[in-house]
Amino acid sequence: MSEKNDKTERAERLSVFKTYKLYVGGKFPRSESGRVYEVTDSKGDWLANVPLSSRKDARDAVVAARKAFGGWSGATAYNRGQILYRVAEMLEGRREQYVREVADSEGLSKSKAGSVVDATIDRWVWYAGWTDKIAQVVGGGNPVAGPYFNLSSPEPTGVVAVLAPQESSFLGLVSVLAPVIATGNTAIVVASEKSPLPALSLGEVLATSDLPGGVVNVLSGRTAEIATPLAAHQDVNAIDLAGADEVLAKELEIAAADNLKRVLRPQPVDYSAAPGIDRMTAFLETKTVWHPTGSLGASGSSY
Repeated sequence: MSEKNDKTERAERLSVFKTYKLYVGGKFPRSESGRVYEVTDSKGDWLANVPLSSRKDARDAVVAARKAFGGWSGATAYNRGQILYRVAEMLEGRREQYVREVADSEGLSKSKAGSVVDATIDRWVWYAGWTDKIAQVVGGGNPVAGPYFNLSSPEPTGVVAVLAPQESSFLGLVSVLAPVIATGNTAIVVASEKSPLPALSLGEVLATSDLPGGVVNVLSGRTAEIATPLAAHQDVNAIDLAGADEVLAKELEIAAADNLKRVLRPQPVDYSAAPGIDRMTAFLETKTVWHPTGSLGASGSSY
């Protein structure tokens, strides 16, 4: 009798559906518009309702990113690397969830989705290792004619809007986001319009890591609707157009010119290939400092 009751109880249990939300300023708001849109898998089957972000959500994300920029850019490169590695640890712990989301979003088998997720976590670790090394590669002492020290060092550009790739919902996302924050910038990410679930789930990992709120802000919705106010925003310093088509990219580039934003144009990318450092250097400024060496003695020798 008790066994029968136990089976009945299990049969009557209702599933707990996941509610996906935006990630802005370290919190999980719904869109201020109250709108949602349906996300389906490769077969057209319903997966979830996700927030349809508005222009107001985009502006809120810029405010959060600007507020976080001072602390994040001012942290030591070693500390940023530790924090990013902690994110990779947490991604590893939630591997099965991401395998399921990537498989559903991109129409992959579980084994292929597993390979994509493993490559994504490895990619995050790779960028975490670059935080305290990139300065030695793109900066250093410059030989000049005269008694001067001449030193160049990279500094983050500021607040960067990132349009995540449309087809590569997780590996592509991390490949464009990680280099931005590894170098001390803060980011507003516009998730893949068709496959936003891995990006929204990434927000949950970032919120429970040591990453300060506002360093990464994740918005979902219509790419053009969200990207347009970001491209024109006077407090956004740069924009990566990876997820824009040719027509939208041209419109956004024109809007970005108003305050001389740095623009990384869309281009064919194999995200499974070794990434190189181009996406890190794209959002770095070079500061060069001159300092007199001084002279020793009447001979005019310098040190």
